[in-house]
Amino acid sequence: MKSSVKVPKILLPNGNIDMSKWSVIACDQFTSQPDYWNRVAQVVGDSPSTLKIIYPEVYLEMGDKQDRIKSINDNMQKYLNGGVFEEFEGFILVERTAPDGQKRLGLVIAVDLEDYEYTPENNALIKATERTVVERLPARIEVRKGACLESPHIMMLMDDRKSKIIENLHKNADKFQLAYDFTLNMGGGSIKGYKISGEICNEIITAIDGLLSKQELIEKYGSAKPILFAVGDGNHSLATAKECWNNIKSQLNDCERENHPARYALCELVNLHDESLQFQPIHRAVFNVGEEFLQYMQTNLAKLGGTNRVKVAYNGREYLWQVSDNASDAIADIQHYMDEYGKTCKAMVIDYIHGDEHLLNVAKENNAVAVFMPCLEKSGLFDYVVRRGVLPRKSFSMGHAEDKRYYLECRSLL
Repeated sequence: MKSSVKVPKILLPNGNIDMSKWSVIACDQFTSQPDYWNRVAQVVGDSPSTLKIIYPEVYLEMGDKQDRIKSINDNMQKYLNGGVFEEFEGFILVERTAPDGQKRLGLVIAVDLEDYEYTPENNALIKATERTVVERLPARIEVRKGACLESPHIMMLMDDRKSKIIENLHKNADKFQLAYDFTLNMGGGSIKGYKISGEICNEIITAIDGLLSKQELIEKYGSAKPILFAVGDGNHSLATAKECWNNIKSQLNDCERENHPARYALCELVNLHDESLQFQPIHRAVFNVGEEFLQYMQTNLAKLGGTNRVKVAYNGREYLWQVSDNASDAIADIQHYMDEYGKTCKAMVIDYIHGDEHLLNVAKENNAVAVFMPCLEKSGLFDYVVRRGVLPRKSFSMGHAEDKRYYLECRSLL
């Protein structure tokens, strides 16, 4: 069976590039805090940077979308043709030290988009964990369809309970060539990367494919229904890549489809059982609502009979909403009633916030309702996806905002 994993040709900035300016955090962070992105721009200045080839979502509602997209694609071409990159064929073993000192291991690979689907119910080997908001795709598609580069913030999860793949590779990290080692900007901690090439890449692919053995699947989930990876972060970016590939492949013959660069997507693979990987809730800041919204939510959630509570803050006061003891059900219920309320309150806007302090700041600055969401247990994630499909959108986050993946490695789409 053909593997879902491909050894990519990775583009890394050459030795003359200031890596601390090159690498910036995922575009879907700090979406209600333009000051953060203004400070990033000040840090970067005129230096080559991934900031200039991404579209931070904080700017999506501004009226200069086409100018931004043109600038992004122009900068990509400039970097690709201007000697910014050195090409390396292989994987990158990543050691990320978070701001709190925890180390997270990862492996930069390419995945076959033919094996990925983001629809709620499918038989794909690579699945979304959360519901995809299709309304968020068009702007991303506009950027990617004219792009000559991709630089992902996608974090892919695998259920390697025996920690036999990435962790074993890291034990021999001193045998591999160092790709980079630097401090991330804006308090993101630090990061090291090691080049993995040659036959060892094939050995890694064989080990990853082994996660699909019938015996192992039954042992984990009580079913032989196959699942290889689940998307942890960056599902909308992966969904964008999928849609662009669907458009491109319709114009290709079978031979051209087999190895076209757009068929694959770069991502960082992380073991779900990495000790540093902690699930965090993604809170809701609800704009343009008030006491009526609070009463609506409180009344409807109470009807479901749950015994857990979530904290809500608005206009200097705190409230408690009654929710299910099961975190995934509680998240689904809260999101459902918010969506229902939004059908009649057209002015309502929901933003998805990482971190308690960020939530309170956003709510205070905008007179919004701050909803502190429950935290999902990571141990049940794959089992939930196998049995029930996707969770509601923005159900969990892997770490705080500053822990998110920074753009770094690139790959040519030409």
